Amino acid sequence: MNKITEQESLYKDLEKKSTKEILDDINREDQKVALAVHGILPAVAAFVDDLSDKMLAGGRLFYIGSGTSGRLGVVDASECPPTFGVSHELVVGIIAGGDAAIRKAQEFAEDDREQAWRDLLVYAINENDTVIGIAASGSTPYVMGGLRQAMKKGLLTACITCNPGSAMSEFAKHPLEVAVGPEYITGSTRMKSGTAQKLILNMISTAVMIKMGRVKGNRMVDMQLSNDKLVDRGSKMVAEALSVDYGTANKLLLKHGSVRKAIDTASNRDS
Repeated sequence: MNKITEQESLYKDLEKKSTKEILDDINREDQKVALAVHGILPAVAAFVDDLSDKMLAGGRLFYIGSGTSGRLGVVDASECPPTFGVSHELVVGIIAGGDAAIRKAQEFAEDDREQAWRDLLVYAINENDTVIGIAASGSTPYVMGGLRQAMKKGLLTACITCNPGSAMSEFAKHPLEVAVGPEYITGSTRMKSGTAQKLILNMISTAVMIKMGRVKGNRMVDMQLSNDKLVDRGSKMVAEALSVDYGTANKLLLKHGSVRKAIDTASNRDS
């Protein structure tokens, strides 16, 4: 199969371009990404509905990937606890080569077809859980092997790839295939492909957390109060919700430890 992600760039002689020309070109290509993602929203929505059912019933979500794709999964998973107040075990990002690969590429880690499933077994993964394989190429052995075993064991599976009709999609109930076209630098899938993957991951985790009740109105009422900025934000949220002054809201927030608890406790007391 002629992979879109490996097709030659639409631009020539990049080293001869001015800085502004390079930036204009990259921005022009980046604008294509959101439109490509928009084209697969029905497929993303169908997956989010299935995933939400699984997670509301107690299941967990696992991302598996290598290189840039793996790092994006780790980033999305790591942001769920502070943003939505869930445990670190609810959404887990696994990268080929282990955590060391987050900072430094691990040679040939992506070529082991059996390792992803071994990595998942560390978490006692079971049929209640969901696995999303992330690979721009759609052919990474590490990811394909993990998805294949997950599907074989009856887990809900999905994949995010930028090559429609890839081999990886055969092992995903929900193949999320977004064709963003050739990269500005030929084959550099950390660019448009990575951006597309990030957008889709944002959609999946945000939508499922909303459906799980982790957002109220448009507020992160379960966010962790891990720094002064978030305490300030939370205090303003409590003040707005309860129609009290900032000082009172701040005291309530610090007393109860979360925006949700502060609002619910005060509301129940006054009712």
